Amino acid sequence: MKTVMKLLVAGVALVMVTGCSINHPVAKDYPAFLEKNAHTVVLPETTIDADYLVEKTTQDHRYEFRAATVGYAHLWIVEFGKILDETLNAPYVQQSFTRLDKQLNNKSSNGHLIQFTLENYEFKNYRAYVSLKVDVMINQQLSSSQVYSAEGVSKGGKMWLAGPFGMKNATLESTKSALDKILIEFIKNIQ
Repeated sequence: MKTVMKLLVAGVALVMVTGCSINHPVAKDYPAFLEKNAHTVVLPETTIDADYLVEKTTQDHRYEFRAATVGYAHLWIVEFGKILDETLNAPYVQQSFTRLDKQLNNKSSNGHLIQFTLENYEFKNYRAYVSLKVDVMINQQLSSSQVYSAEGVSKGGKMWLAGPFGMKNATLESTKSALDKILIEFIKNIQ
C-alpha cells in the first residue's frame, strides 16, 4: 500500500514538473465578461478630449499563475494590455470622456494624450493587485505623471466553490474592479 501511494505521489509530481497543464488565457473571454458587467460601476465624467497609448511592454504583458484552490494543473494567463484596451473602449469608459481614442501609428498628438504603463500586476490572496502609471501630455508636453495602485475585490468564495469554472470569472472580476478603482481616481484627478 505504501508503495502504491509513493508511486501515485511520484506520478503527480512528475506531471506537475513536466508542465502538463491546462492553459486558460482569460483575456479572450474579457469582451463577453465586460459586456455583461460594465454596469457594475459608474465612472466620473470629464470634458477631456484625448487620445491614449498603451505602452508596448504593457500591451505585450503576460502574467501566469496557478491557484491551489482550483488545482495546480490549471495555468491562468492574464494579458493585461488586452484587458486594458477592452476596458478603455467599453461604453462606460468612453462615456466618461468627451472623446477617448487609441492613438495609432505613433503619430504626434496635439491636445491631450494619455499613456498607460503597467508597473505591476499580480493575482494572489484571491484578488488582483494592479499598479498603473498614467502620463498625461498636453500638446506634447508632460502635464502629469502618477502611479495608481488598487487591489481588486476578493473572489475566494467563487474560487473555492466553483473551482476552475469560477476561477476565470474571479480573475476577470477582480482585475476589472482594480482597474475601475484606478480609472475613478485618475478621472477625478484630471478634472
